[in-house]
Amino acid sequence: MVQDLFHRAENCLKEQLPFVLYSKPNDTELVGVFQNNDDVHKVMDFTETGFVFAPFDVNSDAILMKMDAVEKVPLILNDEIQVSEKNIPESEATEKERYLNLISKAIERIGKGDFNKVVLSRKIEVDVKDNYFAVYQRILQVYKKAFCYFWYHPKIGTWMGATPEILIKSNGTQFTTMSLAGTQNAIGANEPIWAEKELDEQQLVTDYILDTLKDEVVSLSSSERESVKAGQLWHLRTEMKGTFAPNKFGDILKALHPTPAVCGSPLENAKNFILENELYERNFYTGFLGELNTKTELPRNRNRRNQENSAYRSVMKTSELFVNLRCMQLFKEKAEIYVGGGITSDSIPEKEWEETALKSNTMFRVLDGK
Repeated sequence: MVQDLFHRAENCLKEQLPFVLYSKPNDTELVGVFQNNDDVHKVMDFTETGFVFAPFDVNSDAILMKMDAVEKVPLILNDEIQVSEKNIPESEATEKERYLNLISKAIERIGKGDFNKVVLSRKIEVDVKDNYFAVYQRILQVYKKAFCYFWYHPKIGTWMGATPEILIKSNGTQFTTMSLAGTQNAIGANEPIWAEKELDEQQLVTDYILDTLKDEVVSLSSSERESVKAGQLWHLRTEMKGTFAPNKFGDILKALHPTPAVCGSPLENAKNFILENELYERNFYTGFLGELNTKTELPRNRNRRNQENSAYRSVMKTSELFVNLRCMQLFKEKAEIYVGGGITSDSIPEKEWEETALKSNTMFRVLDGK
């Protein structure tokens, strides 16, 4: 069961062997992937099979965890798990001043026409006294609609998160992706009312993805925009589906990442501003992670009476990758929580600061469950 899987992962932690635990959105299963040595495997062209953990910067290496052992158990948790409802304390005044100045500088550059959106982030350091598995159990309990993961590699680091955003999901040559932007606090059961700035920001991401993929795929369509709830936050989402040519999944992935939802637009100008002005390494924050090219067997004949034909099966490659948002990197007795927001010409620096504080609460509230 869950505790048995935790126990196996805990032994890996002690023995310094890589593993990842994860559950998919609204799923009733917890998956454990275990690598039998501490080698660092790097992704070459995304034709590999395993669990991928890729950074924000596409020029840095994506890490592939080998699926030497895979264990799946029913996700049954204690409903009495307690979480903290308090907001994270504001960082020191100097950090707030630095971030507000960074936003103001970005708005000035937007006014000059250098870019029309840039996503600016920061990290917040907090003390952590809890056992890692107690923290992860709270994540699983509180964020059932998110991709909840606990990733460890002794030579890379320890990360946890609960991300609401799919980068891409593929099944054979069929794929689904989404644009997710805009953030509001969830108050009761009320549906959110979106401002023009938030609607425009989300539409910009949607338009970018459709334009980027149109020459890379065989077919492409999009759904109506909708409001979706993730934990204590509301977001705007548009889903896109399509078909790509065989062996072109890596091309689709490279075209998609990073999207304006985590970088900005135009992409290169926004990315250059981020690298020159954020003044810290995002590492795997706003990168992506998940199952890469796992093989699924599908029976070709569902007629059980035809035993001869039912022996023939088709093997289909599936991938399910998520944008690494609402996440933190864990160290000895501390954690670094990563948060960010999209800046446009309509942005108000103080409100953008408040939005990052709101987002940080996703991770902060599971760090102190007492």
